Amino acid sequence: MGQAASLPCKRGDSYVTELYEWFRMFINECPSGLITLHEFQRHFCSATVGSESAEYAEQLFRTLDTNGDGVVDFREYVLAISLLTEGSAVEKLRWSFKLFDQDSDGAITRQEMLGIMQAVYKMTMAGTEPSPLTAEECTNRIFVRLDKDNNAIITLEEFIEGALDDDWIREKLECDPSTVRVERPPTRDAALGSHG
Repeated sequence: MGQAASLPCKRGDSYVTELYEWFRMFINECPSGLITLHEFQRHFCSATVGSESAEYAEQLFRTLDTNGDGVVDFREYVLAISLLTEGSAVEKLRWSFKLFDQDSDGAITRQEMLGIMQAVYKMTMAGTEPSPLTAEECTNRIFVRLDKDNNAIITLEEFIEGALDDDWIREKLECDPSTVRVERPPTRDAALGSHG
């Protein structure tokens, strides 16, 4: 959870072995095979900037929980991490859109965007790299650039097109798994102390 921010590349012979190691780590940290919001926040916060990341973790959890049952299983978890680490720019932006679209109505309101930006801003301020813009300023700048029809909402199409056309916006909107400490699970041979 806090450690798992990358997934094995699907190319190569070790993919199945490494996926199995991810599963073992997942089950070790969540023996029930399911992650609750509380567990996810605990793991995410310990891997980022502490309690300041709890709000953002809650939004990430909601987005990971694709079936809305209140828990994240291994499949949901591994699919999201795989997409965020190896997906195309458009796939990553589609996933990020779901993160910002808190009520899942297919559009992002200024309030929804501001809520995520404030959560990210709290994490940034608690970390080592303060943002030169406030959450409100970021939200306003993004809305001015993305809401092409000025209807006070950003559609998926506006979100993707705008982010692909503007590096600053893309950086602000794309969910970046590198914000979490990355440690690949140990291979079985390494865990057993085998030499090579």
